[in-house]
Amino acid sequence: MVRPGDELQRLADALGERATLGQPLGPLTTYGVGGPAGLYIEVEGGDDLAIVRRVCRQQASSGAWSPAVFVLGRGSNLLVADEGFDGIVLHLGSGFADVELPAPAGEGEAAPEGGPVVVRAGAAVALPVLARRVADAGWSGLSWAVGVPGSVGGAVRMNAGGHGSDMASCLVRYSWVDLCSDAGGTDDVAHLGYGYRSSAVAASEVVLAAELSVTPGVVEEEQAAVSAIVKWRREHQPGGSNAGSVFTNPEGDSAGRLIEAAGLKGFRLGTAHVSEKHANFIQADKDGRADDVRALMTHVANVVFERCGVTLQAEVRLLGFGGRETGTQ
Repeated sequence: MVRPGDELQRLADALGERATLGQPLGPLTTYGVGGPAGLYIEVEGGDDLAIVRRVCRQQASSGAWSPAVFVLGRGSNLLVADEGFDGIVLHLGSGFADVELPAPAGEGEAAPEGGPVVVRAGAAVALPVLARRVADAGWSGLSWAVGVPGSVGGAVRMNAGGHGSDMASCLVRYSWVDLCSDAGGTDDVAHLGYGYRSSAVAASEVVLAAELSVTPGVVEEEQAAVSAIVKWRREHQPGGSNAGSVFTNPEGDSAGRLIEAAGLKGFRLGTAHVSEKHANFIQADKDGRADDVRALMTHVANVVFERCGVTLQAEVRLLGFGGRETGTQ
């Protein structure tokens, strides 16, 4: 189990009540399993963030110690090792949860200088909440986001998507800072170097807010689109302790189809099993082990390669499993 060292203790002392040594991370994820963070930092607003950045920059510039950093959003695409993570986990709080909607569609809102009409949302905003608010205001373009249980910041970082769209299709600009340097600012979507469920955002960079393009719609039609996606998810995807799709879809195919074709639907390993409802979901038992989930992911990938000749790539982010993989909100 992670035991914070002297460096993290000094950092915790410098940050005061904002920081907690050994904070359990499992309850902060949708899997509900996994160990603690070496140091957990809750950042409620801009003033808190400035203090955290100053302390982290001092540590980084000293050359004696470079902390591993992980930015946690809603924990909906994350599996934390039972041993935990020996670095810093940073979480953005309520000060980064504002939503600024355009004037209601049809009431004179026009695109500035021919540019897009945008919704502005803080990084801590839950995507389903944003999707519903946008639909209720009569704007179109974000109904797909109701099916993604993560945060706006996490969606920007990983180019989240579903139901025929993704962040690359609607993100206009985003604001960010680097915890360990003076870098930061507001950049357009091209700066992210988007790929399929990936971006160029570095581990120490924190997405703060996003501007997303919308177009005028009809309230009832947008609300119906949101409801249809929610209904589809309930009918086709399992609830319970999971992190959504475990593997990205190979080009021209479906990870779920391949896993089912390999005979793994319902397969159990320890306290984890492949969902009977959707084979690209792995469920964790209550009080289960993250290491069982990880071992099952490896087993599924190996069997699919042996039986189908396809290499599956993990979509779920892994934290603390024999290394310092970082970089998701």
